[in-house]
Amino acid sequence: MAFRPKYITFDCYGTLTRFRMAEMSRVIFADRIPADRMEQFIADFTSYRFDEVLGDWKPYETVLKNAVRRLCKVWKIQYLDSDAQQYYDAVPTWGPHEDVAAGLSKIAHEIPLVIISNAADAQIQKNVAMLGAPFHRVYTAEQAQAYKPRLRAFEFMLDSLGCNPEDVLHVSSSLRYDLMSAADIGIVNKVFVNRGHGPGNPAYGYTEIQDIGGLPGVVGL
Repeated sequence: MAFRPKYITFDCYGTLTRFRMAEMSRVIFADRIPADRMEQFIADFTSYRFDEVLGDWKPYETVLKNAVRRLCKVWKIQYLDSDAQQYYDAVPTWGPHEDVAAGLSKIAHEIPLVIISNAADAQIQKNVAMLGAPFHRVYTAEQAQAYKPRLRAFEFMLDSLGCNPEDVLHVSSSLRYDLMSAADIGIVNKVFVNRGHGPGNPAYGYTEIQDIGGLPGVVGL
């Protein structure tokens, strides 16, 4: 990709920060979900979290609690508010993937780095502090009053940066939350970090890398 963007914009959780919802589910629900059905339970949890962010903005704590409540109803197990709270409270403690700090350090002083995340303001700063590189701006769904994949979240980021879609390179490990919407809003330059979180689709016109260590090469650094 022969392109030097004004900004490199990132999804945070999953792409930079290690996303631990599945790991936590295996522990929290080990006494209620049989081992041979746990992966389906986790897949359903993923689906309900996605569904909860598609409407009007609400606090991320509410998103998680609604998703867990709906999940428990479908699986016919008792919903405990304390279970859902564990997920929310754990998010700020999650650190980055091992490849992140070295990859970002090669770019951060050449191109401004920006995050657009579905996290709450109260959560994300601790995660960002562990990434090992300076960020020009960190935007959240709380600030945008909209969650990805809604275009409103991307519009907020672009308006706040004062730039156009063609000025940025957007980086994410999620087609569904990020790269499809980035394409819809006109962000031509995209990178798919294939961390195994879900299938890609080359029709969306991205460059694929296996980890953040591959990102400097994408922008010629």
